[in-house]
Amino acid sequence: MVTTVRGRTKPMPELLEHPPSAQGVKPPGGAHAALLPGRVSDDARRRARGDLRRQIATLERELAEMFAEVFPRRDVGFSVPAAGGPRVLDMLELERVRDSLAARVGDVRGWISDRGYVEDENRAFLEQLIAEPEKYPWVRVSNEDVGEPGCRHWHSRPRWGLVGMLMGWWRVKLSSGCPLATGRG
Repeated sequence: MVTTVRGRTKPMPELLEHPPSAQGVKPPGGAHAALLPGRVSDDARRRARGDLRRQIATLERELAEMFAEVFPRRDVGFSVPAAGGPRVLDMLELERVRDSLAARVGDVRGWISDRGYVEDENRAFLEQLIAEPEKYPWVRVSNEDVGEPGCRHWHSRPRWGLVGMLMGWWRVKLSSGCPLATGRG
């Protein structure tokens, strides 16, 4: 068999070892060429590659949306590693990229779910801390613990120092936030 690629003629080895008549299959060519085992039409390959690229794009978009959803947090890496340099990836490499992206999306989704649960529990604890500060002496809860941006924190302290501590007068003090920027010393 001879194929023509970009004006050059190249010999191409036969893909089937046995003659088609011995297998009970019609000879290659025509409408039945794509149905033969071991032979896939260029159109089918193109459609499969396009489907894989669309799946990869969907997974990358989903990963980017999750990054935007949890933006201030930097605990999870959202980068997409390259598949080994600039080149056209074959079907197997595209499938590997898709599978690794699907695994990463699942991991990130699980991390977000776990982190959301912890933040909900911390918010409930913060409500208890504000309602009854004497039960939680010297406890500090930060914005990061409840999933909010910023530097402020809630701290259970005695009112009026040592006297308040001995008398059991506790309060929750809310910090003012991040320290002010200072100039060059």
